[in-house]
Amino acid sequence: QVQLVESGGGSVQAGGSLRLSCAASLRTFSSYAMGWFRQPPGKERELVAYIRRSGITTYYADSVKGRFTISRDNAKNTVYLQMNSLKPEDTAVYYCAAAISGSYYDMNSYQYWGQGTQVTVSS
Repeated sequence: QVQLVESGGGSVQAGGSLRLSCAASLRTFSSYAMGWFRQPPGKERELVAYIRRSGITTYYADSVKGRFTISRDNAKNTVYLQMNSLKPEDTAVYYCAAAISGSYYDMNSYQYWGQGTQVTVSS
């Protein structure tokens, strides 16, 4: 059974850092692009970052560029999101997702989703 399990969320003060992890049970993890999405309270889900199969090509939303880093370890079937210089507006439930193909900007391209992990940033 395919499972994506996020971890590493929690509460942190503004300016702090968190590292999210997503462990995937996908048999061919390296065949999937991986994305991180977030859903702030009362708002729609939005793309934060994605990383292609090779791990070389990445994308970041303008709101997190320069502060967040997405990476993957295909040997461990794990994708990470390093979040630095956190701001209160980063508060959201963060989701990991996997896409075999498609437009990685579009959440509909992602076939598998994790349950989400809460990130709360206080001022």
